Amino acid sequence: MNNFNNSNFNFSTKTVMLNSGYEMPLNGIGTYSLTGDTAYNSVSSALKSGVRLIDTAYMYHNEEEIGRAIRDSKIPREEIFVITKIYPTQFSSPKEAIDMALEKLDIGYIDMMLLHHPGENDVNAYKEMEKYVKEGKIHSIGLSNWYVEELEEFLPQVDITPALVQNEIHPYYQENDVIPYIQDKGIVVQGWYPFGGRGHTSELLNDKTIVEIANNHNVSAAQVILRWNLQKGVVVIPGSSNPEHIKENTQIYHFELTNEDMERINNLDRNEKHDWY
Repeated sequence: MNNFNNSNFNFSTKTVMLNSGYEMPLNGIGTYSLTGDTAYNSVSSALKSGVRLIDTAYMYHNEEEIGRAIRDSKIPREEIFVITKIYPTQFSSPKEAIDMALEKLDIGYIDMMLLHHPGENDVNAYKEMEKYVKEGKIHSIGLSNWYVEELEEFLPQVDITPALVQNEIHPYYQENDVIPYIQDKGIVVQGWYPFGGRGHTSELLNDKTIVEIANNHNVSAAQVILRWNLQKGVVVIPGSSNPEHIKENTQIYHFELTNEDMERINNLDRNEKHDWY
């Protein structure tokens, strides 16, 4: 059994303390593939449902709509945690990339900025983000789609330890060797594609084992998958534009999976990656 660490997860406040000294919610909404009014409406709906963690990126082409939804919500800025990412095509001019994200979001500061995945000049881009941390324009920084090999090469070259590593994690691609490696460095792990991603969601949500566990707890398959992540110490950012699903995805604190449930889901691992990076 892998030794996962969710000991710094506070299930009563539904937050985790990052190594940067900031608190981050344990569950949020991912906005990949949501653009225009759909992005605006999804984030508005999520905020109304109590979601306070929003994940976006330069490559999602929706930072402006997300910023507007946050401003229009009238929720105090400090209660909302926004993650965005700069893409490898921007690594050669990171200052412009960071300034553009700040301008598009237009919410004063960025809670967390990630490098979207490894690429040429990634260390240089990260060092530029470090400067913005010192200026208070970015609170925390991290990485997306970095695995053990990449981390071993990258970490010795930077000054600020990443607060977060965000990777593809779902029951068919569990990263059971990667998660403890990251957690042992005091870095929080966050999983994207918790339901397997586009084209794979229905297979995962109809998986016999997961459905059976869901029925035992009187919850949905989606809620079981999200709870499984939390109990492994993985923050979840499921994407959805359906207000009912968005709300359902927040209702993951009233039940607990047993060790046997966890073990059964762990046995579903196929090392089946659904995205290229």
